[in-house]
Amino acid sequence: MDFLQDITKNLQELLSSYIDLDYSLWLYRLLTPLIVTFLLPLVFVALIYISFLVLFIYKLHREVILRAVRTDRRFWEFGRKLVAAIWDAHGRIYHGYEVIGMENIPDNGPALIVYYHGAIPVDMYYLNSRVVLQKDRLIYSIGDRFLFKLPGWGTISEAFHISPGTVQSCVSILNEGNLLAISPGGVYEAQFGDNYYELLWRNRVGFAKVALDARVPIIPCFTQNLREGFRQLGIFRNLFLKLYNAVRIPVYPIYGGFPVKFRTYLGKPVEYDYNITPEELQIKVAQSLEDLINKHQRVPGSIFHALLDRFPPFRSKKYV
Repeated sequence: MDFLQDITKNLQELLSSYIDLDYSLWLYRLLTPLIVTFLLPLVFVALIYISFLVLFIYKLHREVILRAVRTDRRFWEFGRKLVAAIWDAHGRIYHGYEVIGMENIPDNGPALIVYYHGAIPVDMYYLNSRVVLQKDRLIYSIGDRFLFKLPGWGTISEAFHISPGTVQSCVSILNEGNLLAISPGGVYEAQFGDNYYELLWRNRVGFAKVALDARVPIIPCFTQNLREGFRQLGIFRNLFLKLYNAVRIPVYPIYGGFPVKFRTYLGKPVEYDYNITPEELQIKVAQSLEDLINKHQRVPGSIFHALLDRFPPFRSKKYV
């Protein structure tokens, strides 16, 4: 016993001669919040890959699973609902997730959902999950091409009908009576938007051409406090902008994963009008989306106030 105590004492003396333990402890405590803010987004990456594993296992063992649940429904339906239940539970618990205006999504028939793109579009995962579970409908989605190079994304995109999308393919999806979600700002808006929630559409009118060709209504969609959940670094913006323009993939570092209040607002549909041009329709939809932002979002956004929104006594009535 004395021998072990001597070894322990000598080891402590050796470490203290090379390492200032008090300083190391102080540095650890100082950096812990910073480290956590960059690690929290990995929780959502992990959840995406959990979704992939669930779907992959379901795909491999579908016959056994289908016999177990005694259902003859479409191939991906059970797997989708299982994954949707995981995401919906996460949204409810972690963000107190709510959807206002669900009645604006039709129970059947096509519609185009146009949404504001946050740093991570986690709100669309939550919304799609809620629609799958409550309305038994799937929102088809348009994703950037770089996503399809990620391991496991192929299975997720197959199950949830996520595609790069062209005007023609989007029109076909709507003509088949489906719901379709598009963010005109795309990855650019995700990377370079900020807590002032300005639309960064860069004169894109493709979604308007889709809606006019398919003769469908457009439902504006915005999620309150989305930029407070995840943010980009506030430095070197011009450098990352140049890099993004060169490689066309997300390069701007993201931090966050804060458990702020998320509330998705679905506005009144902008109905089809054969007399309107794509450019005019784009302006009309942008105005509808900006109205939702102005009515329901504190600008500039505040992480502190977004956290307080989780608690009704502290919630600002102005933005509800």
